[in-house]
Amino acid sequence: MSPVLILTCVAIYTLVLFAITFVTAKNADNKSFFIGNRSSRWYVVAYGMIGASLSGVTFMSVPGDVSKGAFSYFQMVLGYLLGYFIIAFVLLPLYYRLNLTSIYSYLKNRLGIYSYKTGAFFFILSRVIGASFRLFIVVNVLQIFVFDAWGVSFAVTTSIFIILIIAYTLKGGVKTIVWTDSLQTTFMLLSLVLSLVLICKQLDFGFGDMIAAVKDSTYSKIIVSDWQMKTFLPKHFFGGMFIAIAMTGLDQEMMQKNISCKNIGEAKKNVLTFSFVLVLVNFIFLCLGALLYIYTTAKNIPLPVRTTDDLFPTIALQHLGTLSALFFIIGLISAAYPSADGALTALTASFCIDFLNFESPPSPRRGESLHSDSPHSGELEGARIRLRKIVHIGFAVILLLVIVVFRIINDEAVIRQLFKVANYTYGPLLGLFFFGILTKRNVHDKLVPAVCLLAPVICYFLDVHSKELFNGYLFGNELLIINGLLTFCGLWAISKR
Repeated sequence: MSPVLILTCVAIYTLVLFAITFVTAKNADNKSFFIGNRSSRWYVVAYGMIGASLSGVTFMSVPGDVSKGAFSYFQMVLGYLLGYFIIAFVLLPLYYRLNLTSIYSYLKNRLGIYSYKTGAFFFILSRVIGASFRLFIVVNVLQIFVFDAWGVSFAVTTSIFIILIIAYTLKGGVKTIVWTDSLQTTFMLLSLVLSLVLICKQLDFGFGDMIAAVKDSTYSKIIVSDWQMKTFLPKHFFGGMFIAIAMTGLDQEMMQKNISCKNIGEAKKNVLTFSFVLVLVNFIFLCLGALLYIYTTAKNIPLPVRTTDDLFPTIALQHLGTLSALFFIIGLISAAYPSADGALTALTASFCIDFLNFESPPSPRRGESLHSDSPHSGELEGARIRLRKIVHIGFAVILLLVIVVFRIINDEAVIRQLFKVANYTYGPLLGLFFFGILTKRNVHDKLVPAVCLLAPVICYFLDVHSKELFNGYLFGNELLIINGLLTFCGLWAISKR
């Protein structure tokens, strides 16, 4: 597939996004930017969240990583399912009952202002790193197959994407993202199905043959019974459960879409529906990974040397024909934009609400009461919109810098990097929210930041020295649970009745 055709796909998809923005961003204000005026249809949110949860990381890292972990990743996916049930029946009712715009406002009401700011800080840190990883993996493929040939640097390529993302998210916010996520889901699933069909066609496989080939391959093993392995079943399952709770239920980006639904009933239907579909889709991605390796063996195709993330794009773009390449690029592009647009909107919302106090009513001028019909209310709202746009652009620049840095240091599959970072940055959020929900104790609020910083440091020490300390034991995603538990215990130690 020629670089010109790839670039044409990017341009057409971008125009479609701008068309969606034009329709959804009419008469947009801060309320519609942050929570879409609580008018989103639950089934649209559920469908879009499938693509938002998968992202470009799942699109390429999960199939490629099958060579290392077989289907062990599915243990974690099953854990996700239990985590989503907790989100639906514990966290969502809490958010709706308190009528939250930023979910971290709960921490202010329950524990205090320092706890609130600490929670928001760890979200911002987590989302900046996570969104950067997700966008990196997509832009990197376009860089390798298009822009390197034209002599365009990676920094310039990333800047172009960031500028386009700013342009279509600057006004519409969540109201726009709900629909662009749906577009992402559609093209990612189309690319997935088409890739399976084309590989089976070249291998002369029917549907039954495909199932048998995957089942009989060395890649289809799901259960890991060695307790010392990072992918040991209980580690992966319960790690997956808490990853879902942390990276969805305690994440402003994901939850702002859920709390944009009309009511708690629709929000629950959204979470439960998308969680079951997500399990199925992840399993299909694992099957695709097994088929990709079966295909490379059958056709004597050399495996990518740099990273397993390159396997899917290499096969789709160079070996399965023009139709495969076309749909792969469209699927990849559709993953690129939502990897950053939802993050930018959530980061902007969190910073504006949690650190710039946008939810607090503006102070009236001396001698005036600030009613909705006051001539200055519109002026102040306009000032906040302008400030929100500056924050939006500022976070876009931060994402750009982190992506470029990650390009320099990347040395393993992004899916592993992403969850490794999540174990450290989401643990304090788990501890804070669970302490607030499960206890009635009050904390010495000013000490909370120290507790939340100390817990990840201890976890890092345990992770690095686990072999010596625990007789060869290696931490997996259960490190997130330990991080949250350490935070919880630290909060208990500085608490009082």
